[in-house]
Amino acid sequence: MNAAAAQSARFPSNLDKAIGAARDALIRSQGPDGHWLFELEADCTIPAEYILMMHYLDEIEPELERKLAVYLREHQAAHGGWPLYFGGALDLSCTVKAYYALKLAGDDPQAPHMRRAREAILARGGAAHVNVFTRIALALFGEVPWRAVPYIPVEIMLMPKWFPFHIDKVSYWSRTVMVPLFVLCTVKPVARNPRKVHVRELFVKPPEEERHYFRLPRQGRLLARVFFAIDRLARCIDPLIPGAMRKAAMRRAEAWVLERLNGEDGLGAIFPAMVNALEMMVLLGYPADDPRRVTAKRAIEKLLVVRGERAYCQPCVSPVWDTALAALAMQEAGDGQAISAAVRALDWLLPRQVLEEVGDWRSRRPRVPGGGWPFQFGNAHYPDLDDTAVVAWAMHQAELPERYGTAISRALDWLVGMQSENGGFAAFDADNTHYNLNYIPFADHGALLDPPTSDVTARVLALLSRVRRPRDRDAAERAIAYLRREQEADGSWFGRWGTNYIYGTWSVLVALELAGIPSDDPAVRRAVAWLLSRQNDDGGWGESNDSYDRETHPDTSFASTPYQTAWAVLALIAAGEGGSPAAARGVDYLLRTQEGGGLWSHPSYTSPGFPRVFYLKYHGYCAFFPLWALAAYRRRTESPAP
Repeated sequence: MNAAAAQSARFPSNLDKAIGAARDALIRSQGPDGHWLFELEADCTIPAEYILMMHYLDEIEPELERKLAVYLREHQAAHGGWPLYFGGALDLSCTVKAYYALKLAGDDPQAPHMRRAREAILARGGAAHVNVFTRIALALFGEVPWRAVPYIPVEIMLMPKWFPFHIDKVSYWSRTVMVPLFVLCTVKPVARNPRKVHVRELFVKPPEEERHYFRLPRQGRLLARVFFAIDRLARCIDPLIPGAMRKAAMRRAEAWVLERLNGEDGLGAIFPAMVNALEMMVLLGYPADDPRRVTAKRAIEKLLVVRGERAYCQPCVSPVWDTALAALAMQEAGDGQAISAAVRALDWLLPRQVLEEVGDWRSRRPRVPGGGWPFQFGNAHYPDLDDTAVVAWAMHQAELPERYGTAISRALDWLVGMQSENGGFAAFDADNTHYNLNYIPFADHGALLDPPTSDVTARVLALLSRVRRPRDRDAAERAIAYLRREQEADGSWFGRWGTNYIYGTWSVLVALELAGIPSDDPAVRRAVAWLLSRQNDDGGWGESNDSYDRETHPDTSFASTPYQTAWAVLALIAAGEGGSPAAARGVDYLLRTQEGGGLWSHPSYTSPGFPRVFYLKYHGYCAFFPLWALAAYRRRTESPAP
């Protein structure tokens, strides 16, 4: 009797009961129209920025402000500041914004929580050392001089594509944030700030006397020096820019934003871009009752989560992603109720495929027809490859895949057309690899670009391998070659869009299995060995977001989590290790940690928005991934269905 069979024999009904309870709980959370939508929580930067926005515009909602402030106070950590993720170290930029937001909301600077935050900020060099986005916010409130922020004039909009910097050369999230910001940073408005709240107490040296707002990165210091020199030179030239040129650039930036406003889903469907767009419109004189301004404000308000006495703001919403992954989990569960729920989900997803060819991705692939899905309810200019691959995967796995045949074919055509030259696939663009731009003064977050990644490539390869169209064979082979090159020395794969090496390794092993790579392949064996080495004593797996900074945190171990344990179990199953003692122990962990409502929970943050800079907590990951893993384990070990 193997380990999996022994596991089933020990508690023959527990696995079926756990799957049934999780299935029922997940179905209860499904919308009447078939979609799933779980909360998507970020760090306290976003709710703090919401308060800053209200004071910048002088459109303060006292009750909402009070509830946002409650949330901020509750998330202050023992070190006195605010981290980027649960259990993380103090992040200076997040802490400065949270402090300023609370002071704007009326908190007494001498209150114990404010004093602790201020002392923590000053102990780390003060607010002069925050990141670029925070310095721009401070400049808009008049707290730092404009020389503290990079020179990003609106004339960038007039640059030809061959110019060293062009908005088409950066990621979708960068350009949607930057274009309205060009207008703001060119005009240099001052926030209305009706309560006249300032934070000079957060600076070690008076802001106007500070001369070291910019710091060289750890890598690429020579290139960064060149860009800093160009920045200084450009500032000197700014007064010489003809007025007609500036007006033309302003009109182009305004038109660019208006074309992509995206209704109540907002510019880029992401909070920072939406806020910048709204503030740009106010600056350009759009009246409060202008339908475009009203809609832009409504898009931001729809991101709020208000619960009782507290509220926070999501960075975006994730209905397509949640729905597609939940559908895959339901398909794995396999019973009649689960399959019906999956069909409802796929029917909801079907009309949301972006078949128009208006997206920015066409800059690189002008002749590739549309066929992707966005992450959010609507984001026609920016469908993404990861969502598209997962949606089409679930559709192809449906009981009647021909029902979705045209959609799957269009998705495959688009995905293959978006393959980058190195064989990999990125999230939104193809060949978005102008790595030198990560060293411009604006890019201190190191996430200006959207290069190919192992996890997205794996998802696309999984779909290509499921459908197996002859004409896609070359694309699949190139993707496999890319993944082999990307394997880490320890056997794992980096997880760009999920935390972290467990996520990347699960993604790739599932794809390799579907691609027909045998379980005794050396790459697969190295990955299995790595997974086994990371299993915790309680049978689960866990990994901290600290793993994105191996120089500072070489030990990437963390307490077990339900979603990372599920990824590891799914990875072992894909690698032919479903009957191993390790997989059985992982399943045991999931059975022991399932909660009374049928699902799982954990406070940790599940994914990076940008590694080292911005992290996310997908509340759905503790709902559908453990169900998926348990159901896959039952199927692979031939446990009886309920």
